Amino acid sequence: MEKYEVFKSLAIIIVAAKLFGLGARKIKAPQVAGEIVAGLLIGPSVLGLVGYSDFIGYMAEIGVIILMFTAGLETKLSELRKNGIKSLIIACAGVFIPLVCGTFLYFAFYSMSPWGSDGFYKAVAIGMILTATSVSITVETLKELGKLSETVGTTITSAAIIDDVIGILVLTLFLGTKDATQDFGYTLLKTGLFFVAAIIFGFIIYKVFKFEDKRHPHTRRIPIIGLAMCFALSFAAERYFGVADITGAYVAGVILSSLDDSTYISRKMDINSYMIFGPVFFASIGLQTDVRAINSTVLLFSLCFVIVGMASKIIGCGSAGRLCGFKGRDWMKIGVGMMTRGEVALIVAQKSLSVGLLDGAYFTSVILLIIASSIITPLLLKFLYTEKAKSL
Repeated sequence: MEKYEVFKSLAIIIVAAKLFGLGARKIKAPQVAGEIVAGLLIGPSVLGLVGYSDFIGYMAEIGVIILMFTAGLETKLSELRKNGIKSLIIACAGVFIPLVCGTFLYFAFYSMSPWGSDGFYKAVAIGMILTATSVSITVETLKELGKLSETVGTTITSAAIIDDVIGILVLTLFLGTKDATQDFGYTLLKTGLFFVAAIIFGFIIYKVFKFEDKRHPHTRRIPIIGLAMCFALSFAAERYFGVADITGAYVAGVILSSLDDSTYISRKMDINSYMIFGPVFFASIGLQTDVRAINSTVLLFSLCFVIVGMASKIIGCGSAGRLCGFKGRDWMKIGVGMMTRGEVALIVAQKSLSVGLLDGAYFTSVILLIIASSIITPLLLKFLYTEKAKSL
């Protein structure tokens, strides 16, 4: 790519992503789905206006880092402590059941020998995509119904937070064991050392930021230094511990999440993400989606992937909710509320693609799951809260 071609590519990506994102929002679909479709249309598979390049890849990687940093900033540790063991049990079930179901779905379609080297890792990668939960749409629906502050609402929110933490840990271990030169014990040791170092240095960093935040509240130096710390921790995670860079970014956000100005930092990060890095990341997924490789098998797999993805969350989280004492329709509300997928599923898919465990054609499956779960979840939740549902 010539030096100035990148500006043309960025201009096309940003305009197309925003137009299609707004269009998706108009029809009540996730905005990110529209941005992905934009990347698909302007990419090599359709119009060929923009190609996927190293520069686009680096920009997209920065977008992922900022997204995970923001997710960490929005992780409220007080919420995790408040709901405790019930949310942990629901979250664990919400990771384990979809992981197993997604893995065996791949085996059913593509491999009768589940312990083949590549086949096994590709199957687990499909399962990992299904572990992610995005409850932003669920939260909006419960707010609209006036039920967010009730026990079911707070349990869903807390379980989703823990779900993402567990999912990121699983992804970290999985990517580490993908390296044939390392055994599982060594990978587990390095991962453990990373989190021990993160806790020790994170406590020190938090105290420094807290002191600075009290002296200079709502000043731009706080989010600027916070972003620098995010990049530094992402680098250290990959370079010295073999842990995924997105894990370092997420941990950086969690370290700062208890600051008084954590919301202010998050808003400043959103500006960067909304303006350029977010659209480039989501559009890059469309650019890498090879529609020419989509055939009847991929389409059938995508349909099953959507069904298994939604059903496994309802079964896993709903059953765990029932075991934790939720009665009537409350356990079903928890299962349905945990069903939506979003940015984290895309990040896991993108990471799997980057290490050769996912073909570009299968982004179609992930996109369909995000759209379907985002539309069906609020409809089912509203029904479960109606008088009509009470009679069932």
